[in-house]
Amino acid sequence: MTASDQRFSPLRQVGSHALAVILSIALTLTTLRAFPALLLPNSQPQSSEFRSVTPTNVSVALDSDHSFVVAAVNRVGATVVRIDTERTIAREFPDPFFDDPFFRRFFGEDIFPRLPREYHLRGQGSGFIIDRNGTILTNAHVVSGADTVKVTLKDGRTFRGDVRGIDEPSDLAVVKIEGQNLPVAPLGNSSDVQVGDWAIALGNPLGLDNTVTLGIISTLNRSSAQVGIPDKRLDFIQTDAAINPGNSGGPLLNARGEVIGINTAIRAEAQGIGFAIPIDKAKAIKDRLARGEKIPHPYIGIRMLTLTPELAKQSNRDPNAPFTVPEINGVLVAEVMSNSPAASTGLRRGDVILEIDGNPIASADQLQNAVENSQIGQPLRLKVQRGKQTLQLTVRPGELQDAAP
Repeated sequence: MTASDQRFSPLRQVGSHALAVILSIALTLTTLRAFPALLLPNSQPQSSEFRSVTPTNVSVALDSDHSFVVAAVNRVGATVVRIDTERTIAREFPDPFFDDPFFRRFFGEDIFPRLPREYHLRGQGSGFIIDRNGTILTNAHVVSGADTVKVTLKDGRTFRGDVRGIDEPSDLAVVKIEGQNLPVAPLGNSSDVQVGDWAIALGNPLGLDNTVTLGIISTLNRSSAQVGIPDKRLDFIQTDAAINPGNSGGPLLNARGEVIGINTAIRAEAQGIGFAIPIDKAKAIKDRLARGEKIPHPYIGIRMLTLTPELAKQSNRDPNAPFTVPEINGVLVAEVMSNSPAASTGLRRGDVILEIDGNPIASADQLQNAVENSQIGQPLRLKVQRGKQTLQLTVRPGELQDAAP
């Protein structure tokens, strides 16, 4: 072999290897085209379990350069309405003596200027249409006590609203407008919602119509007592989607543009925390509210606290504590309301409720749910610890909205 042949021999070897690789790739591609079943399982699309975490319209959003939020808002936005209310409030004078004609003649008309005996209080909120004939869901506190209700659609049309039904304990109301072929919001299932899901809030906060905010579901089953409104009978959806005054009654959507909640509450001292009524709660009573029916809410008439042995020990160490608390798990009766079913039964402040109808009770929320799911007038058997005594008491729940304030 000549010196020239030796110099080019490595180059020939590299060329031979490259040609072999090219031929192998070409043969492989030809084989796969002819026999697609030979594709490996890993080359298939991701599993349906993984894809289910992604919003169903994300692929569309990527193709159209818009997010899933745009698709959700386009689906529901036209159903969201603004609700303006007005009610007449009677003014209370400091003392009727100052409005007496003799007093005014003696001291002069300007000694105490005349004030109008009534004034008009205006409010604003949101709602959304749930049927083509103009049935609207909103919050009870948006329309409660209103003399006039005006509903404005996104396209600018206005209607007089007729409040068909209000349920204060669940903060839900149904308003009817006279319309036809109106856009309808699709209702989802709040039972399917999970912490971390997308949350899209629509409404008219602070007078800023057609506002959209985005966040996630922060937690579920947040009790009304924890939220700071113990007079309600609700377990809220908590979200960090911005909810402001005026959002009340508007829809909370999932990533598919389905209503999963009704925006209702904010905490003044909190930043980025809002609450919504689960839509399943509204679906259960909306038809009865639309017919003007009263929604029953059983109650027994106590203020209560969740008790643990640790909390009991802490209380018992306090020399100013009003009574000694049994160091057990249960629900402590902090107050018994007068003329209530609990008072008639003989429950006392300081009692600890351990069971209802044989079922252990470990928290105030659990006791509240047990009473809420009972029937008015239906006896409930309570196991109660009073000091060192264990008692069996029977209470018959009454109607919450008939209770004396």
